[in-house]
Amino acid sequence: MSRPMVRVRRRALRRAWTWPLVVGLVCTLTWSSPAGAGPSHTGLKGALDKILADPRMDGGAVSVVIADATTGERLYRRDGGSRLMPASNTKLATSAAAMAVLGPDHRYTTDVLTTGRRQGSTLVGDLYLRGSGDPTMLAADYEQLAADLAASGVESVTGRLVADDTRFDDQRLGRSWAADDESAYYSAQISALTLAPDTDYDAGTVVVEVTPGARPGTRPKVGLTPPTDYARLDITATTVEKGRPDTLSVSREHGGNTLTVSGSVPVGAAATKEWIAIWEPTGYAAAVFADALADQGVRISGSPRLGHPTPPGARTLVSHRSMPLKELMHPFIKLSNNMHAEALTKTMGLRVSGQGTWDAGLMAVGDQLKKEGVTTSTIRQADGSGLSRMNLFPAEELATLLLSVRDAPWYADWYASLPVACAPDRAVGGTLRSRMCGTPAALNAVGKTGSLTGASALSGYVTDAGGRELVYSMVLNNHLASSVKSIEDAIVTTLASSDTAAGTITAVPPRLSRSAEPASGLECAWQKPKFC
Repeated sequence: MSRPMVRVRRRALRRAWTWPLVVGLVCTLTWSSPAGAGPSHTGLKGALDKILADPRMDGGAVSVVIADATTGERLYRRDGGSRLMPASNTKLATSAAAMAVLGPDHRYTTDVLTTGRRQGSTLVGDLYLRGSGDPTMLAADYEQLAADLAASGVESVTGRLVADDTRFDDQRLGRSWAADDESAYYSAQISALTLAPDTDYDAGTVVVEVTPGARPGTRPKVGLTPPTDYARLDITATTVEKGRPDTLSVSREHGGNTLTVSGSVPVGAAATKEWIAIWEPTGYAAAVFADALADQGVRISGSPRLGHPTPPGARTLVSHRSMPLKELMHPFIKLSNNMHAEALTKTMGLRVSGQGTWDAGLMAVGDQLKKEGVTTSTIRQADGSGLSRMNLFPAEELATLLLSVRDAPWYADWYASLPVACAPDRAVGGTLRSRMCGTPAALNAVGKTGSLTGASALSGYVTDAGGRELVYSMVLNNHLASSVKSIEDAIVTTLASSDTAAGTITAVPPRLSRSAEPASGLECAWQKPKFC
């Protein structure tokens, strides 16, 4: 019986693809609140209730909270205590806890060690490659480790290369992650020893690039980044006449690393890039490092051994240190990187309890949330990224977290990692870079996006027209529309356009735009090409 195939289909990468936001007409409405009236009687309530009455949310579930960022006063609540699936808004909890538990200057280390002895240029014994969970290790970093080892005078190793990933447990995939996402790069396996193919730091993946042949009937050219024999290519695709349909597909078998390139690609078509999650990232990292050693003239016998701990007393020969956490936060949050969230979760477990597991890490996150005043009895967090559909958060608790962290010593670094509305630079705007353009929210609102099929969320900060900083959190669930992002945008734009203290509310109705999420319903940063 043939093994099941997990299929991933992408079009050619176009990182700069954005669409302008279509903004609707606005109307300025001024209400005078009756004496003693609470927030539920203000004009803001009428404006936001009307936005949330959008037909796309008929039969859906809504949890929305707006608060004064300085005083914490709740200005608007709509089912704020309802527990809904937050998607990538889960990363707000994970990232804030990581900054508090690990510290903004935390760095991962990847070490090459031995218990052996030197005899001239020969190392007698095994060579250990030990990871600590760094999701930003590139092939170039492994090449530098190999070069540094060679520069120390080592030319041969009598033992084997041993890959030590034991800082984390061997549970590779999170709870309730979808089986049909197994080879998707946003659902890659988690290991303490891994490798990213690009500076988005998509750990545990390889990039497959396919270029059509010169004429119909020829095989397309296929390459891997990084080049590695750890993944085997099975190319059945063919080049077809110009103008014919592009049916190219790349799939990975379950339980292995045979990548099948099938379908057809027309002559003259642009190169197609597919990001594919690797089966067993520890072996992937070890294979790339072994190749780098060979390139540096360092001979080592046998194939790498995986999953064995480095013996006590081993001495470090060479080492690589990652960027500090405050810098890692940018690709993590701006691009909503799932693998960063899960690596940080297990790292927190290792720091707090000595166990690099999801359970220990999530306990550490929960303990930190309690310190921030979050009522953790009202939430359920099943992973660090929000990929699990078991996660449940009320908007009230997300708003509480956003308010509480403003006093943290690391807040400025954390705040800087949030996507900025309509900031065109991908490293600044991230998943919000094509949203709310041409409105008062542009370059003003910051926030964390979230998307899964039937779930959308946006939480962050915005300054209103009167100079008042507001916290907003909205979680929308059970909608059948492919996207409800324009509803979120209308709420944030209404806040940015209004003087909430004076009660002058400029209501902005939702309008559909080409910058909305793709029909898959996944977080826009999980799409290659990027749709946001």
